[in-house]
Amino acid sequence: MSEVETEVMEVPVEKTETPVEEVKSEAVEEVKSQPETKKQGPEKWGIAHIYSSYNNTIIHMTDLTGAETVAISSGGVHVNADRYESSPFAAMKAANAVVDAARTKLFTGFHIRVRAVGGMGSRVPGPGAQAAIRALARGGFKIGRIDDVTPIPHDTTRKKGGKRGRRV
Repeated sequence: MSEVETEVMEVPVEKTETPVEEVKSEAVEEVKSQPETKKQGPEKWGIAHIYSSYNNTIIHMTDLTGAETVAISSGGVHVNADRYESSPFAAMKAANAVVDAARTKLFTGFHIRVRAVGGMGSRVPGPGAQAAIRALARGGFKIGRIDDVTPIPHDTTRKKGGKRGRRV
């Protein structure tokens, strides 16, 4: 052999004779004795409509058809000063209020529709939109789609003020 020699020790092995049928029945009993997980009902989805302008943020939760209102909250409800209505903090507070109401009504997930002013106004959502989406996502719900539903005119409607514009 080589320079290193190994010794093999024999260890006596105790043989237990149990029929295979008994072992199978014990395994089946162990599986049955575990508590079964309760299956909750079918998933309940809704739509979170977020309207975000530079003056306010409104979050409106509905069912999938959009006809039944589940919860609604705005940034102005949660802050004292008018200038803070569109802030991300106010939008987060409004989203948390909607999340709490949706949780009590057993919703499991929702789609998000973000809307800016649109039309002749700004087509960019206000500062509270992103904070509201983050707060909704942290609420523990499944998030489906996130859509931008800002109304954009295709016929370029005229801006107010007339041909010569606003005269100051």
